[in-house]
Amino acid sequence: MNAEAMDFLRHLLETPSPSGYEQPVQEVVRQYVAGFADSVTTDVHGNVIVGRNVDAPLRVMLAGHCDQIGFLVNYIDGDGFLYVHPIGGWDPIVLVGQKLTVWTSHGPLFGVIARKPIHLLTEEERKQVPKLKDLWLDIGARDKTEAAELVRIGDPVTLELGFTEMRNRLASSPAMDNKTGLWVAIEALRRTRLKKLNCALFAVSTVQEEIGLRGAMTSTYGVNPRVGIAVDVTHATDCPTIDKKQEGDVALGKGPVIYRGPNMNPVVVEKLIETALAGEVPYQVAASGRATPTDASTIQTSRGGVATGLVSIPNRYMHSPVEMISLDDIDRAADLLAGFALRLSGDEQFTP
Repeated sequence: MNAEAMDFLRHLLETPSPSGYEQPVQEVVRQYVAGFADSVTTDVHGNVIVGRNVDAPLRVMLAGHCDQIGFLVNYIDGDGFLYVHPIGGWDPIVLVGQKLTVWTSHGPLFGVIARKPIHLLTEEERKQVPKLKDLWLDIGARDKTEAAELVRIGDPVTLELGFTEMRNRLASSPAMDNKTGLWVAIEALRRTRLKKLNCALFAVSTVQEEIGLRGAMTSTYGVNPRVGIAVDVTHATDCPTIDKKQEGDVALGKGPVIYRGPNMNPVVVEKLIETALAGEVPYQVAASGRATPTDASTIQTSRGGVATGLVSIPNRYMHSPVEMISLDDIDRAADLLAGFALRLSGDEQFTP
């Protein structure tokens, strides 16, 4: 991973993109790809579609969703405290004591979520799991009038964004889900730039995955690929309390995960594995017996059907403020997908 690609990753992770409010991070994508893409378009839904060799008959799409989970301001009480609706799935227990940012028209506004101190909790309250509806966001306003001068109903909210490198090439940040998958899709396309492609290759920054795989549906219809590979995160199971017998054996640092199952085209899966072996790219295999909760689900069933793959990045502590990935895993995933595209002759058949 070169310095430019690393800076791109940091910039993605430090830019807000809750579902429905992805414009700032999409601008980061557009600026980064301008130097190596043959085409860059943004559709009416907000998906950014980056292309190389776009007139080739075999059309291949790599999709990484850019949106993150977050909140919307829903109510301001008389004392100036904010109450929020979730965007995406949250475990409220991870929110108590967190720093957040309200993205207002006046600029970012700092706030915190907490609850009354443990000294003041009753015995019954100490046993209860907090509910999101009972948590409030404190921006330091004196009253509702002051808060309403700064914040509008519907303003998006995220966790305080940032990026921290850790030991053993690990890194932690909110929104690893799925800025890392987006980074892989864009970086894979960039790594083909000096080599001959026999396919039209599109890397798509899809929107609104966290609220129903919506951007993948509209962008796949527009791109009309024969092959589509979703790049997302998956649960790393190399930490306490996760049952590997149920969730599979997936570890940080052992490479990207290639999924098998009915949501994945078997020809695409085997070509991904062949590419990994040919390029000596470490990889892991996981299985799903149903439509996966990723962009792969809607890609597969778009138009008359798309030969679909799913490549995932192991992620510890998903949907939390401290999501953790391996930098080596995303680097290898980009190599894998670039190699997959470059190995295509253009006349492959993907009928199972």
